[in-house]
Amino acid sequence: MKYLLILLSAFLFSCKSSETKLTAQQIIDKTIVYSGADKVANSQISFQFRDKEYIALRKTNGKFVLIRNHRKENYGTISDIVTNNGFKRELNAHEFSVADSMKNKYSNSVNSVHYFSVLPYGLNDKAVNKKLLKPVTIKGKEYYKIEVTFSENGGGEDFEDVFIYWIGKEDFLIDYLAYSYHTNGGGKRFRVLKEQCIIKGIRFVDYHNYKSLTKDISLNNIDKAFENNELKKVSEIILKDIKVKILD
Repeated sequence: MKYLLILLSAFLFSCKSSETKLTAQQIIDKTIVYSGADKVANSQISFQFRDKEYIALRKTNGKFVLIRNHRKENYGTISDIVTNNGFKRELNAHEFSVADSMKNKYSNSVNSVHYFSVLPYGLNDKAVNKKLLKPVTIKGKEYYKIEVTFSENGGGEDFEDVFIYWIGKEDFLIDYLAYSYHTNGGGKRFRVLKEQCIIKGIRFVDYHNYKSLTKDISLNNIDKAFENNELKKVSEIILKDIKVKILD
């Protein structure tokens, strides 16, 4: 009996030791597939966010067109358009001049909404650096925790921003994300899954949006602050009227 127990213990230890340890890259690869974000690279996606319409056309050759439309009383429809070639603004389909100092501001604003709308798409871009942090459990669910930073070359104007993603160990889906930013005085945000839907095989997520009550809370510990009710809800991120067309 003693010999049998020794063999059983050795077997269990062997199984535990041989468990596959995934890298940050492997986890992100799985997350992209499990959420259907791999389909985003060849699609046309539109949605309403707050009072504006967003349209994104992306092709597998890397070409993209990101649009934000909004109506302005007594003027008509203003369209902010970001492509591989840069930024332009149109009023009622006619291009008009924008000061260079404002182009980056408008472009970043358009990019930001489109970027968040299709996460984890984009997390395999060349400028993205991934680091696997210590796994955590939130509300009884186990998560991989991955930090994302950006290289200055290709990382955009906000390359110094830092993101953290909490990815379910079983379903490989993002339920939480956090980021620190440096514009407008800087700050931190923590987003919590509110609702999700699947359209044409792509997962779209609405979030509760929180900020820390004190500056003492580090980005790495913001998940603990959430569980300790040390964050304040500031808004909800809700995408409406989502339409998806997978291109041939």
